[in-house]
Amino acid sequence: MKERLKRATHHRDFWPIVIAVAILSIYLSPLYILGEDAHIRVHDNLDSNIAWYKVLVRSGELFGPLDSHIPQIINGELSRNALGSEFSGIVWLHALFPTMVAYALSQTLTRVFAFIGMYLLLKDHFIKAAEQSWIRVGVALAFALTPFWPSGMLSTLGMPLALWAFLNIRKRASTWKHWAVLVLLPFYSSFELGFFFFLSAMGLLWLYDGIVKRRWNLAFLWGIVLMTAMYFAVEYRVVASLIIGGEPTSRDEFVSSKLGLAHTIRLAFKNYLFGHTHDMTLHTFVILPVLFLVLGIILAKKERGRDARLFVFLFVLSFVLSVWYAFWFYKGWQPLKTRIHLLTTFNFARYHFLRPLVIYLNFALGLAILMRMGGWWKRVALISLALQILLLCGYNEEIRYRYMHQPSVRQFYAVDEFRKIKSYIGKPLSSYRVASIGLHPAIAQYNGFYTLDTYNNFYPLSYKHQFRKIIAKELDKSPTLKEYYDQWGNRVYLFSAELGKHYQFKKHSRKKIHHLELNTRVLYDMGGRYIFSSVPILNAADDGLEFMRTFDDPHAAWKIYLYKVKKPTEEVIKR
Repeated sequence: MKERLKRATHHRDFWPIVIAVAILSIYLSPLYILGEDAHIRVHDNLDSNIAWYKVLVRSGELFGPLDSHIPQIINGELSRNALGSEFSGIVWLHALFPTMVAYALSQTLTRVFAFIGMYLLLKDHFIKAAEQSWIRVGVALAFALTPFWPSGMLSTLGMPLALWAFLNIRKRASTWKHWAVLVLLPFYSSFELGFFFFLSAMGLLWLYDGIVKRRWNLAFLWGIVLMTAMYFAVEYRVVASLIIGGEPTSRDEFVSSKLGLAHTIRLAFKNYLFGHTHDMTLHTFVILPVLFLVLGIILAKKERGRDARLFVFLFVLSFVLSVWYAFWFYKGWQPLKTRIHLLTTFNFARYHFLRPLVIYLNFALGLAILMRMGGWWKRVALISLALQILLLCGYNEEIRYRYMHQPSVRQFYAVDEFRKIKSYIGKPLSSYRVASIGLHPAIAQYNGFYTLDTYNNFYPLSYKHQFRKIIAKELDKSPTLKEYYDQWGNRVYLFSAELGKHYQFKKHSRKKIHHLELNTRVLYDMGGRYIFSSVPILNAADDGLEFMRTFDDPHAAWKIYLYKVKKPTEEVIKR
């Protein structure tokens, strides 16, 4: 009987899977067709990680020792350990392929395994009925289309695959495939950006089984230990940075818990309703109404049983995760964070990274409950699923960022334009340092320039303080920028109070800087010889800068104003 049910399920799933694969292929196609002319996410992507991979590979320090540094960034003070492990799959994609080929392959791998993982999880453990094929395949497709943070890889989208493996091990029905998942996933995901929180949840499930059900499943515990050990091995650089003492880093000055109670409560509901940029689910307009509808049906006692109980548990858990996320930033935590260093340097708010798994599993159960009710409820379920998939397709990077008038990859990195700048300066890149105003330092880094500025979350605290001297007067003009730099500081930028927290002034911008006040003596002493600005600096001469020339290129998003940092004279020093 069980085998017949399996065969029926596989038969019914065939065409839904074919259609899902076709949709996923179309969704990914702009990356392959457009290449560098594709539009992709800028925040925490083009402005950082993608440039880091290129810098790392070019540095010759891919396999560098734990105490090695990256010469191209912040005068060689950036630790090699800040740019990821050489055992990370995404690093190797960028080492072996051009940027957009690597990006397209990474997107494909992540979304394909997200689909496979959610499909297997639903088919084997939650949505088993043969007649519910559209639910398990459709929800798996929807989950695979969520706009995840690109460099997170399978950190969130790989959780269904891991849960599928763990649940089979928990049921003592595991094979080598389930153990292979636990061993291989760490090579294409992150411990601190996803799986620390997942594995701690698995640990709680193991404790629940032992304490409540009196089943101390050693194989399940061994699976948790094995996967954790694999992460420690793959991400040994992060582990070493935490264990081996050294000089203070930028993380030591993080001040994250500063929200009042009212603001914290608003943040909890905002996260619950709209999600977070690093684990977006786009659940607001379709999924959430369906979940409340099904909750009402359950509370009206029109649906009972295991699925109903699990649905309610996941519904509540999703809200609890949002509350936990928000209250991590509540100011009441700060006294404890100042005493316990780990609470400052590690972001425990990221338990919200579990929400994509929780929300889409909750969605699948809700749709299954509606389907079982038959009649027009079945139509409601299928229409809701179709609408969610359409919504996600409309959120495709190419559609979204083109609509938002973001630059393409080619326009963002402006390789031809910066090649002209290199030629104009005419010196070895390692012989001078540059910094940028009005555009991300990652652009100069991607093009091989040695930068004093950067966007990194782990670098020496002494460098943060040294660089601050350059921009001290600009920070004093803007309390927002001052707090942003002093209490976070991952963006070590040449901030201008007139520009604020904006770093993308494209070539048609009319913005100008009238009263820039940099400490060019410190800038010069640190090796700074040139500034790339995307807007004109009208008082450049008064600030120790000499305008050289303007650079433009039809394939670039920026017009670059090149300024030379003049050697400070005694008069400038006194002033």
